[in-house]
Parts: sequence; structure tokens; C-alpha cells
Amino acid sequence: MLNDTKVRSAKSREKPFKLSDERGLFLLVTPTGSRLWRLKYRLNGREKLISLGAYPDVTLKRAREKRDAARRLIADGIDPSVQRKAERAALAQSFEGVAKEWLELQTKSLAPETISILSARLESGLYPYIGSRPIAAITAQEVLIALRRVEARGRHETAHRVRALAGRVFRYAVATGRAHHDIAADLKGALAPVKSKHFASVTDPARVGELMRAIHGYSGHPVTALALKLAPLVFVRPGELRAAEWPEFDLENAEWRIPGERMKMGEPHLVPLSRQALAILCELQPLARGGKYLFPSLRTRDRPMSDNTINAALRRMGYTSEEQTGHGFRSMASTLLNEQGFPPDVIELQLAHTERNKVRAAYNKAQRLPERRKMMQAWADYLDGLRAGGNVVPLRRRARSA
Repeated sequence: MLNDTKVRSAKSREKPFKLSDERGLFLLVTPTGSRLWRLKYRLNGREKLISLGAYPDVTLKRAREKRDAARRLIADGIDPSVQRKAERAALAQSFEGVAKEWLELQTKSLAPETISILSARLESGLYPYIGSRPIAAITAQEVLIALRRVEARGRHETAHRVRALAGRVFRYAVATGRAHHDIAADLKGALAPVKSKHFASVTDPARVGELMRAIHGYSGHPVTALALKLAPLVFVRPGELRAAEWPEFDLENAEWRIPGERMKMGEPHLVPLSRQALAILCELQPLARGGKYLFPSLRTRDRPMSDNTINAALRRMGYTSEEQTGHGFRSMASTLLNEQGFPPDVIELQLAHTERNKVRAAYNKAQRLPERRKMMQAWADYLDGLRAGGNVVPLRRRARSA
């Protein structure tokens, strides 16, 4: 009979060997050092074997509990191996099983942070209520009840996001032959409407000048200060900025190429770098501490800065969340660039907004880069002019003379 000490001290040998416990349970020790729990049993006159997990994830106590549960099934004439296969098959047909399978596929194209958010929404909003149900048998009313629970917590916008996420899972189930219809689509209009929120941003040129002066006078951590300076020049999403990696930058050609897995829409994105942006990157290089991130965490260079760092810095500078956010640099650029007469298509391309027409999108990406380069340099010069407080030449006129 085994004890914890014997199990813990079991050493590998040239060939696999067994350490027996009792009632058919034994520990199989492999030449690679793995320690695997096995249960030998007889049913209908045939000897069979089932795996109960690996030590130390499954302790001796837990292995005995699993053995006893299996033997109870055997006493009732049920083969635990067949039972396990049936449970796995049922899981593969359940909403939770399909959702996890779909989520695993998304890890190939979505950022880990996005996967974590999607997983949390599934676990809190859907799994407790429809997770174990066969996905083909779930009704729209069952999904609505789950969404109503999210709404009851005051999370109206989240409820809409969870409905859209459920739809993605159901459509995957349809594609893989495990459901007939995306029932989440039937719930459009069934949830309380949510007023669209815009990320707060300063768009009045005079106030933009004040903001630029405040940013350039920021006295906090040097890495945070440089992130603040770069943010309005590139106007990417906050997550794309804070997780920027040095290998993505081609300083010689003044380009930042963000890989698709880090972009919201899953498509690679190119950011032309102005002279001002390049100067900031040169300042950043000595502060990188040999890590891959431009803006490493203050605690470790192995992680990027917190997603709240930019917003916290803006609060320290006196800007409330109703006045300016890190995401608001995008709407600042969009508003002022449109007012200055730049082609909306060029602005939208630089904002990495999805182009629904695939042919047009391919044409735009291939043909409009020179315009984007001129626009980004003109934008940087314009911000410098606003910061200086002088009479700024309109952006469009600058671009034409470039």
C-alpha cells in the first residue's frame, strides 16, 4: 500500500515500473519521470485499464477517490471507460464545449488580452446558465434569460457584447454541424438599448495646444512621459501602444508594423512615423532595459505597462475622464484631420477601421500609403504648432507643400 512519501520519492528507471496501492490502483513510473495513476479492473470477465491522471496534479488521496467512484460504477455494471467517453462526447456537443473549442481557434489570431476578456464573458454570462446544455437544444429564450441576468447586474452594454459573443459560438456550431441556427441573432432588439459612448477627447485646437504643453511638461516616470508624447502622434488604440514591441519598428524606413494578432480586427497595420515620433523612439531605446517592450511595466521588463497607466497620467495632469482619455487621442486626430480636409478614406485607413469592401480595402492599403505618410508628418507638425501657441498653418496646406 502506498503513502505520500513513497509516491513523492519514486524515481524513474530504465524501464517503466508499477507501484501498487490497493483495489486495483497503481502508480506507473515512466523512464521520463512521469508518474501516472492507473486503475485495473474486471468487467464481464474482461480485464480493463483506465487512467486517473498524473501525479502531482492528482494526489494519492484524490486518486483513491477517483478509484472508488469508478468502482461504484463497476458495481452497477457500468464501464467507467465507456462512461468517460460518453461524457466527453456530451461535452463536445454542449455550449461550453463548443465555446471552448471556438475560443481555442481564436488564439491563433487574437491577442491574449482579448482571449482573456472573451473567456471571462463566457464564464460569467453564459456557462452557468447554458454551458452544460446540448448546443443544438438551446432556445433563444434560454439565452435571453442568461442575458437578462447580466442586465440585472447593471451591465447593459456587457449584455449586448455577450449576445454578440454567443452568436459567434452558435455560428461556429452551425459551421461544424452541431447546431442548425444562430439563435442569438433572433434576440436583436430584445435587450435594453445602450447609448453609444464616445471616448472623451479634446478637439478644440486651442485646448489641444494646452494638452500638448501639459504632456511635454509631465514630470512622472520617463517611460510614461514618452508614451504620453507618442500617443497623439500615432493615435493607435491604447492596447496597441502599450504592448508595442521593438521588433515591430523599422526606424530606417520610419514605419511601425503592428502584427494582426495585436490588432482589434486581426489585420496587420502600418503606422508611418513622423520625425517627431522617431525622436521619441530614440529617447526610449536606452530606457528599454534590454526588454522587447517599448513601454515595460515599472515592476518587470517582461510585461508591458498597465492598461491604466496613460489614463492615470492624464488624471495627474488634471484632465478628468470626461475630458481626455488615452483612447481619445484617436477621436482628436480623426476630428481635426477631417476638419482640415484630409480624405476620409485616408484617415479611416490610418485609424485601422474595417473597410467592408474587400477589393477597395486592398486598393487603399496598396495605393494610399504616400498620402498617409504626408498626413502623419503634417499632423505632427500641426501638434507642434499648437503646442507653441502660434498661428498654425492649416494641415491640408502643409501636406500639399510637402
